[in-house]
Amino acid sequence: MTLTALVRSQPQPFAGRGRPWAIAVTVALALAACGGGKKDAAADKDVKAKPALLIAPEDVRAVTQSGLIGAPVITGAIQPARRADLRAEVAAIVLQVAKDNGERVRQGDLIIRLDATAIRDSLTSAEEALRAAQQSFEQTERVLTRQRTLNQQGMTSMQALEDAEVRRNSAQSELAAAKARVVTARQQVSRTEVRAPFDGVVSERKVSVGDTVQVGRELVKVIDPASMRFEGQVSADRLGELKIGQAVSFRVNGFGDVEYRGKLARIDAAANATTRQVELIASFDQPAKAPQVAGLYAEGRVESADRRALVLAEGSVQRQGDSAFVWKIAGSQLKKVNVTLGERDERRGEVVISSGLALGDEVLRAPTGSLSDNAAVVRVKPGSGAASGVAAAPVVAASK
Repeated sequence: MTLTALVRSQPQPFAGRGRPWAIAVTVALALAACGGGKKDAAADKDVKAKPALLIAPEDVRAVTQSGLIGAPVITGAIQPARRADLRAEVAAIVLQVAKDNGERVRQGDLIIRLDATAIRDSLTSAEEALRAAQQSFEQTERVLTRQRTLNQQGMTSMQALEDAEVRRNSAQSELAAAKARVVTARQQVSRTEVRAPFDGVVSERKVSVGDTVQVGRELVKVIDPASMRFEGQVSADRLGELKIGQAVSFRVNGFGDVEYRGKLARIDAAANATTRQVELIASFDQPAKAPQVAGLYAEGRVESADRRALVLAEGSVQRQGDSAFVWKIAGSQLKKVNVTLGERDERRGEVVISSGLALGDEVLRAPTGSLSDNAAVVRVKPGSGAASGVAAAPVVAASK
């Protein structure tokens, strides 16, 4: 039975007294409303949102160990170990340029063809001279044979035999010289075709069709991109800290924050008299991932085992007065951890962590916004994070 029906079922005397049942209904409804409000408030409390930081892998940075802080600095460029500057070996006019800058070539591929008309004429003349010399030699050889026969029969003098031998020897020398001239002419003809000495890429073309080139003029450069290495210089003052085989870490201009690893392969024995720097070469640990463009500026450091320390990027460190702290991710919570800082590397943007963190600890990469100690942390997939905890998502408690 409802409240209204209950009230209406009361004796009629109530009706004559100003309808007091209406008052009862109002009171009952008010009590019911108060009771329902308490239940709604309790339900709202159960589902109250608790802030949790959404942390994706890109929002996290780990504490690493490095021997690069304060290590010798190397500056230089990325250069190929295999490179060829092809120059003109004959004076001629450029007739054809078969390969342009950036095009790949195989060993023996034609790159530039020079005009060989005059050289072919020289070859023809040399071949004719060779033919005449061959005939002259054969004739003198036959004369010498007859003179020997006649001399044995006593029909000619020794002087005639000696003269025949002299003429034969002279013809033989002329034949040898004619053969050499033919070989030289053929070489000159072959040098009018400039071909790739190895598999690689045309890096710099210096001539065009119609140009007249002289002997020694540079025509084209060919490099092997698979043989890239870091050729740099280091101050002679730091030479005592370097050894063949030491690890090198460097960055290449044009490739952002990509860090390449390598090893010292060669250290020159003499310093430059003007700059007092020593040239050295570092090979890539992964040659297949090396930049394929020669001449790019690079800068790096030689890693030293004596300088190894815990390091962290400065963007993860926040300062408050004279103290510094980081936001460490410990399980499912965010912890504010005070740290002691050491030496700073301006080139790499890193700072030594003397105390407060251990190797492998995870901290927020770039903490911003309002963060609180012991805040809940939720790991999410890449691309779904809150950029080091700038935004928060609710964690809803289950309602009983």
